[in-house]
Amino acid sequence: MKKWTLVLVGFVLILAGAVVAHMTRTDGGIKVRDVRFATPSGTVMSAFLYIPPNATAKTPAPGILAVHGYVNSRETQDGFAIEFARRGYVVLEMDQRGHGYSDGPAFADGFGGPAGLAYLRSFDFVDKSNIGLEGHSMGGWTVLAAAAAMPNDYKALVLEGSSTGAPFAKEGTPDWPRNFGLVYSKYDEFSQLMWGVHRPVDIVTGPKLQGVFGTTDIKVGQLYGDIAAGTGRMLYQPVTTHAGDHMSTAAIGDAIDWFSKTLVGGTPKPADDQIWYHKEFATLAILLGLMVLALGIFDVALGLPAFASLKAEPQPARPARNGGWWVAFLVSTIVPALAYFPLAGVGYTNIGATPWLPQQVTNGFMVWALGVAVVSLVLQLVLNGRGAEFNTRIGASLGIAVLTVLGVYGALAMVGAAYGVDARFWIIALKLMSATQMKIFAIYLIPFTVFFLIALRSMHATLSIRDQSTFGQYAWNALSFVLGLAVLLAGLYAALFITGGLPLPDLALFLIVGIPFVPVLAFVAIFSTFAWRRTNSYLPGALFAGLFVTWFVVAGQATQAPF
Repeated sequence: MKKWTLVLVGFVLILAGAVVAHMTRTDGGIKVRDVRFATPSGTVMSAFLYIPPNATAKTPAPGILAVHGYVNSRETQDGFAIEFARRGYVVLEMDQRGHGYSDGPAFADGFGGPAGLAYLRSFDFVDKSNIGLEGHSMGGWTVLAAAAAMPNDYKALVLEGSSTGAPFAKEGTPDWPRNFGLVYSKYDEFSQLMWGVHRPVDIVTGPKLQGVFGTTDIKVGQLYGDIAAGTGRMLYQPVTTHAGDHMSTAAIGDAIDWFSKTLVGGTPKPADDQIWYHKEFATLAILLGLMVLALGIFDVALGLPAFASLKAEPQPARPARNGGWWVAFLVSTIVPALAYFPLAGVGYTNIGATPWLPQQVTNGFMVWALGVAVVSLVLQLVLNGRGAEFNTRIGASLGIAVLTVLGVYGALAMVGAAYGVDARFWIIALKLMSATQMKIFAIYLIPFTVFFLIALRSMHATLSIRDQSTFGQYAWNALSFVLGLAVLLAGLYAALFITGGLPLPDLALFLIVGIPFVPVLAFVAIFSTFAWRRTNSYLPGALFAGLFVTWFVVAGQATQAPF
């Protein structure tokens, strides 16, 4: 029974999280449907449709098209969608083109925005004279594309951390877009790209925003223009970051406030009456539960005859933590951090997206991983890691890794089928893969697995020491994998908060997408240590990590090339 404890704890967390998440999304009788619809070209789009009880054919309710940003998915907008629906708005929470379960490629057909607006307007329970558009980051350009294509088919628009004009939207004027609310956070990382200013707080002095507001004197929270005429404008500046908009009651409340001013109907509630974060912590419980479940499945599987040959006492490589150990630790945690922006940038910019490597951001991660793998290999040779003794039963190691990942995937699939939720906290999400993403998964699996085979062998061959406490073993191994990256990202955010702007604006994208790697790689190190302590092998942990992390990355990224 003891071996099943982790399995049971994992399932309890998963089930409890799924129930609470479902209850939060459906609060007050809201129905949430997982829908698919086609664009005029036949492309299939994915969305969640939130239908509040007040929305009927006899009493149509206001509608809102809500769209996530680049390399996210529809669930990232849950905070907005839940609160809009609680206020009586029908919400279409859409995966933009090439994201989530919408067909690729990304960026095509106005990011899918016009098709989304047309689909929302097709329901008889939607008041077609009271439709709002809300988008975060590239989702802002998605709803702006809808506004440009269908200028008379919406009433108000909210951009969260986004902009009109270049690089991907129609230029804003005092008359377009209609009734424009801008929620632009005080520490948004993309102010240079979006509004042409180094510090987000300076957007009020920039000619781009002044051109949209029709004045050089822009104050936060002041109404400009005439809502009745469709020229209303208002700027909000919550104290958060670009990605932080999704976890900010202020940023979500600002969007609620603007639609309460510009749309008619629904069920008014104060902007600060919010419950979305209950769902966020519930799906965090699912994510943590899946990680605990992975450990439990592995432990139980070791008791099966097929994997009995893997059992072995661990053989630490060093008698004590000495100078060589500290060199190995520092190199293993500092080198990935120093290489992150240069190598990820090279992969993202120079490889681009092709039918053979269709995810541009994933290409950046791949180049980073392979570059770090080379350094890890050299580290093993220099620090005598090649002399470590390991259990190297490849077949059994692969089998138990596949079984563990399939168990986790199956548990998530059951949760998705029963409750319609994924496993996430903020921008850290584990989603089921679409059929297309499963094919893409096969492409990236080999390079990521190569990285983990080398990096995790290096970790156990150079950092394991005798007579170390169990907690110390897990903690030091996890720190070796993520400390350098965590310090790098934290340092850049410290600079942003202190100076008001990023020191190098071009780092913004990979700064944000690097955040999820800190907890994910920490979990990989913990799982690998758990497996090594039971098998004296780096293989099960590395093969599991290759499968798990490739799944995590591919399911969460945009597909930019036709596939």
